[in-house]
Amino acid sequence: MSAAFPPATREQWRELAREVLRRSGTDTDSPEQVLASTTYDGITIASLHDNTDLPETSGLPGLPPYAPGGRELGGPWEVRQRHEVADPEAVIADLENGVGSLWVAVAPEELPLVLDGVRLDWISITLDAGARTEAAADALLSLAARRGVPATALRGCLGSDPLSRPGSVAPGLAETAALARRCAEELPGVRAVVADATPYHEAGGSDAEELGCSIATGLAYLRTLTAHGLGLREAFGQLEFRYAATADQFATLAKLRAARVLWARIAEVCGAPTGQFQHAVTSAAMMTRRDPWTNMLRTTLACFAAGVGGADAVTVRPFDDALGLPDGFSRRIARNTSALLIEEGQVARVTDPAAGSWYVERLTADLAEKAWQWFQEIEEAGGMAEALASGLVRRRIAQTRESRSRDIARRKTPIVGVSQFPDLSEAPPALAHAPLPPEGALPRVRHAQEFEDLRDRAEALPVRPKVFLAAVGPAGEHAARVSFAAGLFQAGGVETVTSSPAADPEAIAKEFAVSGAAVACVCSSDTLYAEHASAVARALRAAGAVRVWLAGRGRYDGVDANLYAGCDVLEVLRTTLADVEVDE
Repeated sequence: MSAAFPPATREQWRELAREVLRRSGTDTDSPEQVLASTTYDGITIASLHDNTDLPETSGLPGLPPYAPGGRELGGPWEVRQRHEVADPEAVIADLENGVGSLWVAVAPEELPLVLDGVRLDWISITLDAGARTEAAADALLSLAARRGVPATALRGCLGSDPLSRPGSVAPGLAETAALARRCAEELPGVRAVVADATPYHEAGGSDAEELGCSIATGLAYLRTLTAHGLGLREAFGQLEFRYAATADQFATLAKLRAARVLWARIAEVCGAPTGQFQHAVTSAAMMTRRDPWTNMLRTTLACFAAGVGGADAVTVRPFDDALGLPDGFSRRIARNTSALLIEEGQVARVTDPAAGSWYVERLTADLAEKAWQWFQEIEEAGGMAEALASGLVRRRIAQTRESRSRDIARRKTPIVGVSQFPDLSEAPPALAHAPLPPEGALPRVRHAQEFEDLRDRAEALPVRPKVFLAAVGPAGEHAARVSFAAGLFQAGGVETVTSSPAADPEAIAKEFAVSGAAVACVCSSDTLYAEHASAVARALRAAGAVRVWLAGRGRYDGVDANLYAGCDVLEVLRTTLADVEVDE
């Protein structure tokens, strides 16, 4: 069929793109440059890709450089669910309904309770006990011995990761090496160490920063294990890596592919070619407290990307994770996300379906290159422990976090249900408080936090604050800006009241006076602003408005400030709430 169509050329695409841009008001000879975007790592995402974007080779599945994946060909990923409280009923419900691996983050003393009724030789168990990892490992092995389960039948990871904890690292590294020797000698199905990159993601880091930190951490652990007597292949076999999966599906699957390429490069230099066991966890940073049901969509995208990207194990956070302890319904939705993708979507039947995609292969290669540069910078600073102690990692990630925060504040990076399309009438689920996570070496942030804090502040007032939208002229002139302004203010929990369409300043001012609002925003077209904006603003001010905004650009008498696409929405909301609180 394709032979019936003439081949398309880049120049043809360029001419068509120029025409579309010209109609939208952008006249350019370089549509590629205008339509390209840049990531927080400085990677240019081209607007058009072709076969020149392909790297020399991305390898074959199961072979170096492992970009296509190391998971068993045509096999599903391990559905690994997290449990932070000793609730054996919840654990059993997960295991009876598709979960094959537990990620247990409870005190060592609670392990017998949380694993009550669990066949330890049937599932994979990953521990997450922080500074008490050795005690948790002892508790698990003692429990297995009491139940008559041979140590050789256990599978999973003990979760030792001292570099992720603040304070002195040296004792933790020695303990890690002892656990790794124990696993190598007695527990062939258990890994001792996890290089957890999610703290760098949750601190606001970019994909390349997360990758570079993970590789530097993995290398630090390799050095520790071999220095304490483990052979090189044994040491490699003791590590697994944990990465965040986000709703940006292409970035996530490229990140996982790039991670395997990077680790294969380390293995090659060490003379021990081997793959990388990956545990992907849906991002905690992307989760929202407001309109939490949208998190189901985010985690579905993230889980899909993790599976397509070749993760060996995937954890889907419950949609109400940011609100507290999940209930039975949210745990069910979390585990069924993987089940649906595997069983109905058949996602796991194809190994690396993104292989050969010009876009994905280029992004994988560029991401690996940027991450390697960051990894080398960490190594030049003395390795991961020194880079953390000196503040190098903290400073680097803080810069990315600030850039991301600016984009979120200006809604360049929108958050559905929070900064875009908020629902002021929602009633979030009431959940029990989750235990506070231990403090790490880096801060933890959620992208929606600042908007949600302002919404909490608005709803804590005796009366929900209002902004009056002065709709000047007929609907065709004001509708777009009324909608824009309403969504902007509602993102901060501020109700909006829209006037009847009118151009008479006095009529608009009368409606404002009975609206119960203290702040007003003029909404219309640039054409009508030239004729009416100043008069309407002065009338609103005379009617008692403490501040008058204008939706759009341009300066007019009586207008205090402007709202427009790309403005600092958080600052607008803070100013509005301050005005309302003073007026109260």
